[in-house]
Amino acid sequence: MEKVGIIGGKFILKTKFFRDSKKKKIKTPFGVVEALSYKNSFLICRHGLKGEIPPHRINYKANIFGLKKLKAKYIFGFNSVGSLKMKIKPGDFLIPDDFIDFDPPTFFEEKMKFITPEISEKLRKVLIKIAKKLKLKFWSSGVYFTTKGPRLETKAEVNLIKNFADVVGMTMAKEATLAKELDLEYASFCSVDNFAHGIVKTSLSQEKIFKFQERSAKILEKVIEEVLNEDFD
Repeated sequence: MEKVGIIGGKFILKTKFFRDSKKKKIKTPFGVVEALSYKNSFLICRHGLKGEIPPHRINYKANIFGLKKLKAKYIFGFNSVGSLKMKIKPGDFLIPDDFIDFDPPTFFEEKMKFITPEISEKLRKVLIKIAKKLKLKFWSSGVYFTTKGPRLETKAEVNLIKNFADVVGMTMAKEATLAKELDLEYASFCSVDNFAHGIVKTSLSQEKIFKFQERSAKILEKVIEEVLNEDFD
């Protein structure tokens, strides 16, 4: 059975995977990664095992390289996003099929090497199957727009990007690009935790976003469990 890598937010720290796993440190050329070893999989909390790393300080290269070093072939990202469309509501889930990132990271700093970025259709189908099995309200496709963070987007920025994407976040696209550079398959399961700034008239706050993230945590734990029971052969 192929090894699976899971990358998620702070919700991982409240799941059984955190309680029942073995902590493991992996040395990479880009820094040390702390991972959780669980069954035939490895889980990484992108914000660190104490949840203290803000989005703009995440060591994406170390995380992806670390999973490659652990011989993971498939990577599933679990990402919190803001909706850019009225029809996509907080509490929904979305499985992106494309993304926009105008400042992508790369392992090829000194090489003339190009890749065509993409999200694994094979892994997307796995996530779609799981979402249907769990009877979740989800969108089977959509475009993810990446911002740097840590601040949220201005109303003017949201008014611009809503014409080109369905959700906005700070993490997924960077992981997807780096995974492709190392020939790893990557797909994302996004938790819609808020409307982006200005989409609706109600105010947006960090506290409201965290509240929805907590509501989604148990569902995401079930999705991960299904992923880890999947036969990829």
